Amino acid sequence: MAKADMLGASLWDAYSNKVTTLMNNPQHQGEISEEEAAGHGNKLIVADFGAESCGDAVRLYWEIDPKNDTIVNSKFKSFGCGTAIASSDVMTELCIGKTVQEAVKITNIDVELALRDTPDVPAVPPQKMHCSVMAYDVIKKAAGLYMGVDSASFEEEIIVCECARVSLGTLQEVIKLNDLKTIEQITDYTKAGGFCKSCIKPGGHEAREYYLVDILADTRREMDEDKMKAAADAGSAGDFENMTLVQQIKAVDAIVDENVRQFLIMDGGNMEVIDIKKSDEYIDIYIRYLGACNGCASSSTGTLYAIEATLKEKLSSKIRVLPI
Repeated sequence: MAKADMLGASLWDAYSNKVTTLMNNPQHQGEISEEEAAGHGNKLIVADFGAESCGDAVRLYWEIDPKNDTIVNSKFKSFGCGTAIASSDVMTELCIGKTVQEAVKITNIDVELALRDTPDVPAVPPQKMHCSVMAYDVIKKAAGLYMGVDSASFEEEIIVCECARVSLGTLQEVIKLNDLKTIEQITDYTKAGGFCKSCIKPGGHEAREYYLVDILADTRREMDEDKMKAAADAGSAGDFENMTLVQQIKAVDAIVDENVRQFLIMDGGNMEVIDIKKSDEYIDIYIRYLGACNGCASSSTGTLYAIEATLKEKLSSKIRVLPI
């Protein structure tokens, strides 16, 4: 396979099946006319929003029952990339059946999560995460038009990056969901800090109340505290043995982060949990060594024993650790 083809295949694999399906076959694309809405005794709202950061635009149609403010039908038109089409389609689906007051609480995080095939795997590559932000803004625009108020009045979040319209809550959630560790990753996922750069750290052309460097540090600190709490809560063998696979992997990661990983990193290595399989006699935890640990002589002796002993003590005596 040519290199270009390999790169294309790799990028395509970064999109969820839901996204790739809706790119080509959106379920709610189209228009609603004044005559159609009036024929049902309803009110039509048409809202437009364009994202200056990428040039995409979306038009949202709401057919609203004025007796109870319920969105009985919704359509959209998207002028942009395939990800913008998929995001707009899911955003439209999420609106139907909700009151205007409920719909205005839909966030770009809700849209991205709804596009995922599995809860723990992002629906799109980092550079396309910002497409769901348009949905967040056009909903507020539509609600403002219907209720006769400024759409900014619905903004309960603090906007950190004015250029890309990214809120404090969105940044914190994206960092946690995707385990982001650098400002560059935050920019890839949200576009925050990608334009005037004033929101990255103090010293830019415009002073800000919140900066990405501080948000990242505070959120990572909170994540570390949560991991330590999870490790403490997972201390019972009975609890661990009855957890789901995802819960078990998170519990193992928490114990490793608290007790083991720092020592591996000091020696230039690391490890990751690949799989966990249960039988009547054992709980086998399959790990992969990374960096200097891969191929190190002690990785199959002293280091392996230390990891296994820690997990047995903290989680379950049935645990075996098997490197692959």
